[in-house]
Amino acid sequence: MQDTDPANPASQAERLAAWVRLEQTPGVGAVTAQRLLERFATPQAIFSASHLALRQIVSDSVARTLCEPMADACAAYLDTVRDWLAEPGHHLLTFDDPAFPPLLRQLALPPLLLYAAGRIELLSAPAVAIVGSRNATGQGVANARAFASALSTAGLTIVSGLALGIDAAAHEGGLCGAGSTVAVTGTGADRIYPRRNEALARRIAREGCIISEYPLGMKPAPGNFPRRNRLISGMCCAVLVVEAAAGSGSLITARQAVEQGRDVFAIPGSIHAPLSKGCHILIREGATLVDCVDDILVPLRVAPLATLARQPDTTVFLSAAQRALLDALGYEPVGADALAALSGTEAGALAAQLLSLELAGHLERLPGGLFQRVQR
Repeated sequence: MQDTDPANPASQAERLAAWVRLEQTPGVGAVTAQRLLERFATPQAIFSASHLALRQIVSDSVARTLCEPMADACAAYLDTVRDWLAEPGHHLLTFDDPAFPPLLRQLALPPLLLYAAGRIELLSAPAVAIVGSRNATGQGVANARAFASALSTAGLTIVSGLALGIDAAAHEGGLCGAGSTVAVTGTGADRIYPRRNEALARRIAREGCIISEYPLGMKPAPGNFPRRNRLISGMCCAVLVVEAAAGSGSLITARQAVEQGRDVFAIPGSIHAPLSKGCHILIREGATLVDCVDDILVPLRVAPLATLARQPDTTVFLSAAQRALLDALGYEPVGADALAALSGTEAGALAAQLLSLELAGHLERLPGGLFQRVQR
């Protein structure tokens, strides 16, 4: 956190307290805070302004609140913030902090504060967001992890929302490469949601970075996540949608990216797969169709890797019967009866082969008794 007198801890503490107080002031939302800062430049100046000067911008009641001493509730919350900041790796970035993500400054309504845990230098690095379904297929998870790993190897930071499914796979892939990963949460930075991603979140806090615009202690709420999505797209130069249903929140993120002037990429899938519908909608709306990582790197003017094209063929370790069954399965969801007819395999032998291929990670069971091949 930068200050006009960085050598003076008291001055820095006063500056931080003013920013936190502004965020916590009742009646001062993002729009009002922006208007106040445009007029007075700093939170300290806002709280030093006269009631008459404030009344020109805000209501009488808000102006009176800003002129009064700090409320007890705000003072108590400020103590909570100080305790949190005392932990290693914890940061509170104000809008005027040099470490504040530069692309977020361009948003129409950027956050006043970002609570961050981890490597804040990643917030200024070139980044790509990877988003998609929480209820992802095995193929979608594999794609998200592979694309994230390749993009991270190319030096890009992977940004996502720490949700189950595609988000978690993207973070895992990002941690494998040189670029690492940033998780943007819809809760306070002191909370982990969902709990199933606790181990992943703790690793991101060590090797990547977790950020939130929400106050400490904020619990998950439905309205938090669509608002959070504008930060995921806003801090990146591009967004990749891996899997998404037609009504998915990932489409909201992609459309916000378009409004923010970011590139949007989408991975196509089967015309019969519900989780491909959203990607197909985006492609029809102008998103770039992606089937290898260089489809993203080249438009972003990053040196191509062709990483995914060079992955080894793991089917060489399968029996001839298993390979023939995979060839018959193809890449479309297929029922057991249709697969038996296609492959000419007896029902009992087919069930055993399907189970062995599933355990080896070469296919997955889908709802409705369908099977789908997973390209590893």
